[in-house]
Amino acid sequence: MKDTPDAPLMARRRLQQMGPMKSDEWVMTIVMLVTVGLWIAGEAIGLASVITAMLGLALLLTFGILDWNDCLSEKSAWDTLAWFGVLIGMASQLTTLGVVAWMSNAVGNYLESLSLHWFGAFCILQAAYFFIHYLFASQTGHVAALYSAFLAMCLAAKVPGLFAALALGYNTNLFGGLTHYSSGQAAVYYGAGYVELRDVFKLGIIIAIMNIVIWAVAGAGWWKVLGLY
Repeated sequence: MKDTPDAPLMARRRLQQMGPMKSDEWVMTIVMLVTVGLWIAGEAIGLASVITAMLGLALLLTFGILDWNDCLSEKSAWDTLAWFGVLIGMASQLTTLGVVAWMSNAVGNYLESLSLHWFGAFCILQAAYFFIHYLFASQTGHVAALYSAFLAMCLAAKVPGLFAALALGYNTNLFGGLTHYSSGQAAVYYGAGYVELRDVFKLGIIIAIMNIVIWAVAGAGWWKVLGLY
């Protein structure tokens, strides 16, 4: 479908059937604007986004716009909360217990023993940084735990600094679709219930390999033209 000329007419007819905005709809609009405003200004006023979301939900429940049954019926939201909360906790423990630091040191020592050319070391480090995301439930947590460590290892292997920093940054975006817990949006998509868990992992690795090939061939070639290495 490329053209829907009747859509505006259908929308106008539907709006006429709905009539003017009701009081509940006005309340919903105001609560939404307040919530979005607090979310935008949250960092400046020291208000966490979670508190903002809970405040918006509390207002909707208080004014009767939603009831608790409405909340319980949002299966995808509960799936996201359960998966993401537990797995973020597990990922933080990997850092707290020293597993991440141990793995970083092990990789660094191994590469030093191989005496590789900087490009070979770069490829190994990028692949390790990418696929180690299977152990993380947050892109932000992954960056906080590993970005500086892997950048330091790249620099120690004589990889050009800007080239290494950009590649790690782009990989941070690309590995967001590896699993159903690899990023916030991945958890939401899986929670919608349209894709089986095994298919999520299968498609995740297929698309990851496709992205790696594209960025390694076209991306690396273009960066060479730009003089990044």
